[in-house]
Amino acid sequence: MKPRYIINFLLMIVVYSALTFYIGWNGWLWLHSSFGLDTKWTYGILIALISFSYIIGHFLKSLPVFKMIGSYWFGVLQYAILILPIANLIALTLIFFGLPKTTVVIWIGGIVLTAFIVLFVVGTFNAYSPVVRKFSITISKQGQSRSHLKIAMASDMHFGRLSGPAHARRLVREVNALQPDIILLPGDIIDDDPEPFIKKNMGKIMSGLSAPLGIYGVLGNHEYYGGGIPKYLQEMKQNGITILMDEVVKIADSFYLVGRKDKTDSNRMPIDNLLSNIDHSLPIIMMDHQPAEVKQAAQNQVDLLLSGHTHRGQMAPNHLITRRMFEVDWGYLQREQLHTIVSSGYGFWGPPLRIGSRSEVIEIDVTFNDVAEAFNSKIN
Repeated sequence: MKPRYIINFLLMIVVYSALTFYIGWNGWLWLHSSFGLDTKWTYGILIALISFSYIIGHFLKSLPVFKMIGSYWFGVLQYAILILPIANLIALTLIFFGLPKTTVVIWIGGIVLTAFIVLFVVGTFNAYSPVVRKFSITISKQGQSRSHLKIAMASDMHFGRLSGPAHARRLVREVNALQPDIILLPGDIIDDDPEPFIKKNMGKIMSGLSAPLGIYGVLGNHEYYGGGIPKYLQEMKQNGITILMDEVVKIADSFYLVGRKDKTDSNRMPIDNLLSNIDHSLPIIMMDHQPAEVKQAAQNQVDLLLSGHTHRGQMAPNHLITRRMFEVDWGYLQREQLHTIVSSGYGFWGPPLRIGSRSEVIEIDVTFNDVAEAFNSKIN
């Protein structure tokens, strides 16, 4: 490992530890003032254990409780960094103007705790209570025997330890209720390791998805992170879900469905190579987990691009970052003939919290309408 990587890693650990100490110190001050807690070392060890639980859980996979605790800690960490400095500033101001320190600490700490409870209650509801978002688009190409297509799309389920069987069953109910012609799953179906997904029989639950034209998905970055792609692909195949890896299939002789490997894969095929041997007069629908190549998709005559990955930041104000990273980080964008739809995702990464975003299933009503046909029908 290069020295600069080691230095960067150590610097990251120092900064992270400093933030953890700051949060822990605030918690200790409130607990000591409110309840007389006086076991500093026990409290400090507990905070250290909690703050590094996600890393511990990565190595102790047989003890999933660590990863669960660590996931929630990420939510605490983000909002503590945003809320605590403001709370500290208010507390110092009130103490400066003569209010008793203990009273100020108790009341400000209580307000902060209440804010966290509200954030976690609202965030949990948003994470586990998906909505259906509907889009209607027209593709100016003839779909041969089809004039309409209803697509149900869900991305970023992150099925594993926290997004579990109940959430998977909810997905099956929501999607099947739409009675789609085809179901598309653009990546991050599992959360890294396929083992919890397989152990909890979530593949079998997903086998309940039903659409006459089939169920297709692509790999997301988290399928790569887990390092279990062959096992994952086998699980998907035996449960009736086809994962496309830089592949093109013609569906019902009416349109092409393109599934790209994730951008994580340095060997994935460029769009122009992938589409070089197809009939571009037919509609082209593409799944690409990350919405990073919208321009290239438009240049290569793709008609509908479906992506996820961004989670719309998942927890506000992170959406301000994703908005700057991607041309479209959520919702709909049209560029020339290309319609792009990016989902905030059905599941979540890290804490099961969504603030300023919502778990969602996407319903897309597509009309195939050849330009020449539309023009002639107007004349007649």
